[in-house]
Amino acid sequence: MSPVPDAVRAFWVRAPGAGEIRPARLPEPGPSDVVVRALHSGVSRGTETLVFRGEVPESQRAVMRAPFQDGDFPGPVKYGYLSVGVVEHGPADLLGRTVFCLHPHQTAYVVPAGAVVPVPDDVPARRAVLAGTVETAVNALWDAPPLLGDRVTVVGAGMVGCCVARLLARFPCTDVELVDTDPGRADVAARLGVPFAAPEDAAGERDLVVHASATTAGLQSSLGLLRAEGTVLELSWYGDREVTLPLGGAFHSRRLALRASQVGTVAPARRGSRTPRDRLALALDALRDPAFDALLTGSSSFDDLPEVMARLADGRLPALCHTIAYGEEERPCSA
Repeated sequence: MSPVPDAVRAFWVRAPGAGEIRPARLPEPGPSDVVVRALHSGVSRGTETLVFRGEVPESQRAVMRAPFQDGDFPGPVKYGYLSVGVVEHGPADLLGRTVFCLHPHQTAYVVPAGAVVPVPDDVPARRAVLAGTVETAVNALWDAPPLLGDRVTVVGAGMVGCCVARLLARFPCTDVELVDTDPGRADVAARLGVPFAAPEDAAGERDLVVHASATTAGLQSSLGLLRAEGTVLELSWYGDREVTLPLGGAFHSRRLALRASQVGTVAPARRGSRTPRDRLALALDALRDPAFDALLTGSSSFDDLPEVMARLADGRLPALCHTIAYGEEERPCSA
């Protein structure tokens, strides 16, 4: 009997602003492949809603392809990269294991065994969908690592900003503050163990500011929070929106730095000693920390994903990480 499930379904962006569930045909797995039955996936609210709205710039469409994406921007396209499932067929050391994969929203899939990373036994499957976002945060802190005793601000309490803030909170002797325009994020910051401030109340003279609000105002505010010769690390992706900065003021006289970080490649500081798989395994290890559950703000069934994505994209559904459930986790695996 074939190890490939008969009825596989996937979420597609049919056209900007419109999603649908489609049947999917899977190939027969080769000797080095695994068949994964999905348990949960996460919606990356920033990037995925940009994709859903059709806001990927033409010049960036090749760069922004997800590892197992089908179709092309702006659509039809099958996109996503936060999937957790159970290996139902594959090498003995992976069979029955819960794994993370950078795969779009789909009920089951066949991928090379090297494309999945086992989830630690003490990390719940739903929390593990955050691995891709924590991986982004790990890469950022390799790009601009804080020094002992640094004063660091994270501007933007979305998924990425909150993950960075929680990792920074575990650095010894580091003063960390999380800044957002939404006062409701104060409760999330408290669960992450990080002080919270509105932009007008944010502390200044910071050594490092990590910007993750994806707004021009947030980036401008980040520059204003720096001490002389401080650095803003930019994690936001703006899609096809233009960003204007007031660089005619103190930017030059205070010798401020603005640098980018992007998870597509391992940060230069660790590129010679860590692979992307090593980085993802480190992110999953960090998710042993239950504080990350503060980012899991809602869950829906896979069948509801087209409507959920539309509501996330237009702001009707506020969320940090909204997760998608694919059925009963405890259902026995087939060999």
